[in-house]
Amino acid sequence: MKFARIDRSPIALWWWTVDRWSLLALVFLMALGVVLSLAASPAVALRIGYGPFYFLRRHLEILPFAAAILFLVSLQTPRSVRRIAFAGFALAFILLALTLVIGVEVKGARRWIALPLFSLQPSEFLKPTFAVVAAWLFAEQKLRPRFPGNLLSAFLLVVIVAMLLKQPDFGTAVLVAAVWFAQLFLAGLNFYWVAAGAFGGVLSLIGAYSWLPHVRVRINEFLNPTPADSYQVNRSIEAFIHGGLWGQGPGEGTVKNVLPDAHADFVFAVAGEELGLIVCIFIVAVFAFIVLRGLSRLLQESNLFVLLAATGLLTEFGLQAAINMATTLRLIPAKGMTLPFLSYGGSSLLATGLGMGMVLALTRRRLAGGPV
Repeated sequence: MKFARIDRSPIALWWWTVDRWSLLALVFLMALGVVLSLAASPAVALRIGYGPFYFLRRHLEILPFAAAILFLVSLQTPRSVRRIAFAGFALAFILLALTLVIGVEVKGARRWIALPLFSLQPSEFLKPTFAVVAAWLFAEQKLRPRFPGNLLSAFLLVVIVAMLLKQPDFGTAVLVAAVWFAQLFLAGLNFYWVAAGAFGGVLSLIGAYSWLPHVRVRINEFLNPTPADSYQVNRSIEAFIHGGLWGQGPGEGTVKNVLPDAHADFVFAVAGEELGLIVCIFIVAVFAFIVLRGLSRLLQESNLFVLLAATGLLTEFGLQAAINMATTLRLIPAKGMTLPFLSYGGSSLLATGLGMGMVLALTRRRLAGGPV
């Protein structure tokens, strides 16, 4: 793409103000996601009675929409991003509540709503949109001390976490709460509240272990694993061992033949076996680069809303990737969470495109006198 610097068209302005390095890294993840879907999904599809390229075809059908969302949202001003987030949050919040009533149950959890062409997971869209809504509420309280922004965001957080635990989806509840707390801390949370929040987090974990059977089972399996309980994680570790430094080669791995979620939650294990440790380290570096690059673009940011919203979105993106990879390596208890842009999952792809599109929009260099 070549544009003259005097060109004032929306696309030209976008090209000269967007962070092209972050954009390139995101495009790389999207392309690698197609490669890993091609490597991992045929075996899974055949095992459950579909054609060999069923999941790959679905991935390729949804990916252009995710890329289009990312691009179109990245063209927006911070004010437009806020409006998009509010509309998306309202819709996702309603749909999340509906999952408890009309949701499709899969593996004991009601997280999806069946639509004519695909199943939608509202919580995936709630994560990025709530981060932006919470950022606006925190920023408004700073600008107008009488505005109860902190209280409203805390109320929304409690309701969202309660609905997520009801599904149940403990991992997403923890992720949403962690992002919210990071934003609150950045907004100027008193140190004593930080200590109280950390203490409350510990109490919440103890409470979840005591009263939520699925959480207790996951933690017990992690602390005292048996071959039956940790089947997927054990196969994942074996995949990394077999892969070594340089991997078995694309298409040559075997873990996808026995891992039920090789194309989704455990796609990183397929990468480890077929592409090797060096490529896996590079993948980790790309995720880290996107997060750190985005944060570095915010160092001179004076708009508190932009600072809090972009930080929340980047924290969510990086933390979700870290949770997925840590689960694959058995560093934390098993949690069904996708690896952004790499795992199969329509809702995840679209929501990640939305979230990172908002990051690119918020971290664009805004020209003097331009829209805010």
